[in-house]
Amino acid sequence: NHRGAPYEAFRHPFEAASAGADLGALADVGRRAGARYMVLTTKHHEGYSLWPSRAPHPTMGSYHSPRDLVGELTTEVRAAGLRMGLYYSSGFDWPANDAVLARAADVLTGVPRSESYARFVDAQWRELIDRYHPDILWSDIGAPADLDLESLVDHYRRVVEHGVVNDRWVQGRIPGGGMGRLAARGAASALEAGWRRLPAAWRELKPASHPIGDFITPEYATPKGIPERKWEATRGVGHSFGANHHEPPEDIISGTELIRLLVDVVARNGNLLIGVGPRPDGTVPSEQTEPLLALGRWLSSHGGAIYGTRPWSMAATTTSEGTEVRFTRDSRHLHAVMMEAPPTSEFALRGVRSVGEEIEAEILGTDQRPRCRVESGTVWITLPPGMPPDPAPVLRLPLEALAPA
Repeated sequence: NHRGAPYEAFRHPFEAASAGADLGALADVGRRAGARYMVLTTKHHEGYSLWPSRAPHPTMGSYHSPRDLVGELTTEVRAAGLRMGLYYSSGFDWPANDAVLARAADVLTGVPRSESYARFVDAQWRELIDRYHPDILWSDIGAPADLDLESLVDHYRRVVEHGVVNDRWVQGRIPGGGMGRLAARGAASALEAGWRRLPAAWRELKPASHPIGDFITPEYATPKGIPERKWEATRGVGHSFGANHHEPPEDIISGTELIRLLVDVVARNGNLLIGVGPRPDGTVPSEQTEPLLALGRWLSSHGGAIYGTRPWSMAATTTSEGTEVRFTRDSRHLHAVMMEAPPTSEFALRGVRSVGEEIEAEILGTDQRPRCRVESGTVWITLPPGMPPDPAPVLRLPLEALAPA
C-alpha cells in the first residue's frame, strides 16, 4: 500500500514497528555469531537518523526516530560483551539536495555540496561521539568538502582514546554542472554498463581511502598477500546491505563459505564486517542469521585460530594433495586451517619446513591428535580415523618449530 509513495511516507510505519523492537535479541545475534564488535547504521543515504538528534536536517527539519535506537542498541551490545561501532552516511543524504539516485551513474553527482550540510554532518557526528562513545567511527561515501575533518577526528580521539576510525572520509568537490558533470555521469554510466558483464569474482569495490583512517575498507574484496595496513572486509550476507525480499537464496552466503571467508581474511591481517538487515521490529530474517550462527558454532571450538591471532610469514599454501591452507599465529602456536576436508588422511604442508626432528600437533575442536613426522625438513601429517565433519579443520602446531621453506 506504499507503492509509489515518497520515501518519507515510510517514516511513521517504521516508527510504529520499531517502538517495540527487541534490541537485546538483535545484540544476541552478534554474540551468537561469535562477533567481537557490531556496527550500526545510524543514518543511511535517505537522511533519517535512528536517534533523537538535536541537529535539524537541512531540508527535513526534525527527521529522526523518537526512540533512541542507537543508544539502546549500544547498551545491549556492550552488555553482550561486544564493542560498538557507529556507521554514518557522511557523503550521501538524498533529501539534503533533492538527489534521486535512480542508477549507479547518479552517485557521482548526488553528494550535497552546501556549507549547511557540512555543518549538519559535523553536528550529528559530534552528537554520536559525545552521547555514545563509539569504539569505531565508520563513515561512508566520503565527507563534505567543507567539513573540518581534522577537528572532528581530533575530538573523537580525545573523547574515546581507544577508538578507531575507518578510511572513507575522502573530501572533494564533485563536479556540479557543465562539462564536468557530463563527464562524471559518462564515466559512471560506462562503469555501470560494464559491471553487469564482469564475472562475479571480479565485482569488487575499493573506495577511495583517506590517510586519517586507522584501517581500510574494501567492499566484497580481499587483498592479495598480507597488507601491512590493517583492513576490514566489508560485505553483506548477500549482495544487499539490508533485508531484500527480492534477493534469491542462492545469493546468500552459506555458513561454510562464511567460515572460510573469515579464515582467509584473518590470515591476511584483516577483520570481517558482515552486514545483515534487521526488520523494523529488530528481528533478522532467518536466511540471514543461519550463516552467522553456523560461523558462531565453528568459532566456539575453533576460535583459538582466529581471536587474538596475527598473520604468519605467509598467508596461504596448499597441502601436497592440493587442499588450500591458511595460516594464523599466536605467541606460541601456528594454526594451519584447511579450507576443506583433505581428500587423504596423509599429506605434507607445502612451503613449510621444520627446524627440528620431531613435532607435535593437535586438532582444534577434537580430543584427537594427528601423527607428525619430519622428512628432510618437510612436515608430514597423518590424520586419525573417524574425524568429525568440519568445514575448516584446524591443525595447531608449535610456532617455534616451523618456518617458511
